[in-house]
Amino acid sequence: MHRARSILIWVVLTTAIAVPIIAAAASPLLAWRQPIYIAAGFAGVVAMALLLVQPLLVGGYLPGLSGLRGRRIHRWIGGLLVAAVVVHVAGLWITSPPDVIDALTFTSPTPFSAWGVIAMWALFGAALLATLRRKLHLRPRTWRLAHTSLVAVTVTGSVVHALLIEGTMETASKVGLCTLVIAATVKVVADLRVWTIRSRRGA
Repeated sequence: MHRARSILIWVVLTTAIAVPIIAAAASPLLAWRQPIYIAAGFAGVVAMALLLVQPLLVGGYLPGLSGLRGRRIHRWIGGLLVAAVVVHVAGLWITSPPDVIDALTFTSPTPFSAWGVIAMWALFGAALLATLRRKLHLRPRTWRLAHTSLVAVTVTGSVVHALLIEGTMETASKVGLCTLVIAATVKVVADLRVWTIRSRRGA
């Protein structure tokens, strides 16, 4: 029974990630697009998929990847997530610098751009905070609250960004992936009781 449940979890996760990517690959909007633009778009899709994996690792919901092992992989996936976003933005910069400048300066006429930029900076902040955790000497409660807050902004901004874009991602699979990302994030925050964690001094 336990083995069957583990297999089912991995099948569901794989499907949730693979379907949006396959649907995006079959999009007619890719016709005549530059390879760099296509790569940038798929980097964004991959980033959304990784946003689903991250909370599942932290919460220990993935069979065989719980505890310390899951958290270690969580850090590696975090690095891949940052890299995917960098590729996404860099590719768009190469194909259309003015659009990226407008997005970064919050002067773009398209609302999804601002949400994407907010999510990007929040992600970079969360990653930097994780990298400098020991050097900053933050209390566990303080660090978790700060990291979780930045992650919440990242998830919210990324989901709104994706939903507002009418691009290569197929609508139904995109909505499904975004819903799962939000659900997984909310569940892990609730299960770990991030907002109610107290330090030994009762802070």
